[in-house]
Amino acid sequence: MTERPSLAELTAFLAIVRHQSFRAAADELGMSPSSLSHLVRGMEERLGVRLFNRTTRSVAPTDAGQQLARNVGPILAELDNALGDLGSLSGRTSGRLRINVSEIAAGELMRDIVPAFVERHPDVQLDLVTEGKLVDIVAEGFDAGVRLGEALPQDMVAVPFGGDVRFIVVASPDYLARHGTPRTPDALAEHRCIRFRLPSGKMYRWEFERQRQSLKVDVPGSLTLDHIGLMVEAAAKGMGLAYVWSTKAEAEIAAGRLVTVLDDWTPPIPGHHLYYPSSRLMPAALRAFIEVIREVEAQRAPAKARVTATSALGKVKSKPQPKAKPRLKPTS
Repeated sequence: MTERPSLAELTAFLAIVRHQSFRAAADELGMSPSSLSHLVRGMEERLGVRLFNRTTRSVAPTDAGQQLARNVGPILAELDNALGDLGSLSGRTSGRLRINVSEIAAGELMRDIVPAFVERHPDVQLDLVTEGKLVDIVAEGFDAGVRLGEALPQDMVAVPFGGDVRFIVVASPDYLARHGTPRTPDALAEHRCIRFRLPSGKMYRWEFERQRQSLKVDVPGSLTLDHIGLMVEAAAKGMGLAYVWSTKAEAEIAAGRLVTVLDDWTPPIPGHHLYYPSSRLMPAALRAFIEVIREVEAQRAPAKARVTATSALGKVKSKPQPKAKPRLKPTS
């Protein structure tokens, strides 16, 4: 009878699958890469199947390795959750909480949600993994994910936080003085635009909406970047128009180095949501994280109400605009 891998071996195996690297997995597990490699070879010999394809530069699971990860990963996650729930009976939540987030979502969480959670639950190992692309959180071994409301996978429970968000078009005053101000999305064809490359390698088409009219514009431009912060910096230096997350450009706008254009074509969209599968037992650490999100949101609510009331003073009432249709954003 084939000797079954131990719990420690399966945990090590899944760490290698996650990191696609023996060195990174060894660092997580607190062991040397050579010891980890020896452990995996022992597993492969006993199981009679190769689990990883190895080269000098990369490590990737074989078909057998992928199948084992799909089957074993959820089981070990449930075991970890059950042990974490036992810890919560003593009044102290423990265990590991892995959340897949976009870069901008990570910044939103780090503002006050993560600090509050870490302070309250020091025994929880919180692991935030930032990725531009949307991943299968169950298959990849995550407890939850964070994305914009429009980008949420189906059959997930979602917890909103942070309120609605906007993507805006910005340029420097100098650029607009030299090249003019676009009044419609079609006018972008005559401008220099700073393009955004998606994680897939494709160019992102700028999205606009007004009065039920939706447009996706493949903008021209000689500069392509894959980081919003760099796009804001390039726009502030007069290199062209940029389509960016509004909060990333706030400082430059306040300083007068950037101004917005096409404001009536960039309505707010649903903000960030923490999401997790409804079919799995919720880990105690995830339950605690959601509690912190809701508490922080409750504390933010009075401040949001004051800002809304203040901004409404002195404004001329206009005809209500139809609600924007859902659109998928690249850096959510």
